[in-house]
Amino acid sequence: MSFSDPVGDLLTRIRNAHMRGKSKCSSPSSKLRVSVLNVLEDEGYIRGFTVVEKTGEFPVVEIELKYFDGAPVISEIKRISKPGRRVYSAVKDLPLVRNGLGISIVSTPKGVMSDAKARNENVGGEILARVY
Repeated sequence: MSFSDPVGDLLTRIRNAHMRGKSKCSSPSSKLRVSVLNVLEDEGYIRGFTVVEKTGEFPVVEIELKYFDGAPVISEIKRISKPGRRVYSAVKDLPLVRNGLGISIVSTPKGVMSDAKARNENVGGEILARVY
């Protein structure tokens, strides 16, 4: 099964699982999805994830979602750059999300990272998603 927007699919699976109050969700694995999940884990938006590989099947990522006082830690997760409209930003033009309370996930030449790390590395790129 092929997707035209694998990152959008991953974010939608996380959003839907949070709305249903699930503790875990799964998604097909890819390098880009694992990179996005690494950023979410480093910033404290998910508990963690594991890549499950079974013989004869495609690898799957099991994502452990994070809650605080019964409410999801992620209040909004939104895809910014879409296949029909790519959104790029220079390092000086990277937007603040909720005055620094949220993050943007940015795909840069140095890898996928949060907007704060991109500013520290002095590199811009494609804004994949916004999370807060």
